[in-house]
Amino acid sequence: MNRLEGRVAVITGAGSGIGLATARRFAAEGAVVVAADLNPAAAKAAAEEVGGEAVTVDVADEEQVRELFDGVAERHGRVDIAFNNAGISPPEDDSILDTDINAWERVMSVNATSVYYCCKYVLPHMRRQGKGSIINTASFVALLGAATSQIAYTASKGAVLSMTRELGVQFAREGIRVNALCPGPIATPMLMELFAKDPERAARRLVHVPMGRFGDPAEIAAAVAFLASDDSSFMTANTFVVDGGITGAYVTPL
Repeated sequence: MNRLEGRVAVITGAGSGIGLATARRFAAEGAVVVAADLNPAAAKAAAEEVGGEAVTVDVADEEQVRELFDGVAERHGRVDIAFNNAGISPPEDDSILDTDINAWERVMSVNATSVYYCCKYVLPHMRRQGKGSIINTASFVALLGAATSQIAYTASKGAVLSMTRELGVQFAREGIRVNALCPGPIATPMLMELFAKDPERAARRLVHVPMGRFGDPAEIAAAVAFLASDDSSFMTANTFVVDGGITGAYVTPL
């Protein structure tokens, strides 16, 4: 399919995991991909693989985010899709009893404030065009509570969810759709590294997924491509959950 033929798509956190899988999917669907990442080598590798453009950016830096979107609009003439996906989940983010304010503020800055910046600085370009699709990466943890807590991560994803709903409503009549993607546990390098350090925590979480496995980044990329395309043209301010059934489970299969 070429649902995104000729559209200009910016992906943050494009160097690995869900971002990289989405860069591949967007390119396969015909989009011009701008791979943005804090890691210059990862951004370059992703861009080269999909025939796109690499931009090094710290999404927690307001001026760098402004330059990202202004630069893309200047070079390509438009910004059709913004997949605001970059995020972190550091090991020092744990129970509220153990997580200090520095860890809290770092996670909130990268996971929530960055989405605020990305939306703030892509919206003027989309308003000028009269059309656009913004997809913000939230998480299933914004919908459930967990005794194995990552308090700052959970709070940051809840903020993304609420912000997305508000923006989706505010800009709906200007042709701009804003949706939140809520992945379940996905086998990304970030998650695998976290769980490799604590196999017991991984096993405890996995048992709650009805499908009995972690998702693959390519499965999430397929959902992002749907939200970016006109196939989802009547969807905005939406919480799009792709989680292997975890948020619907009371008891999982034996």
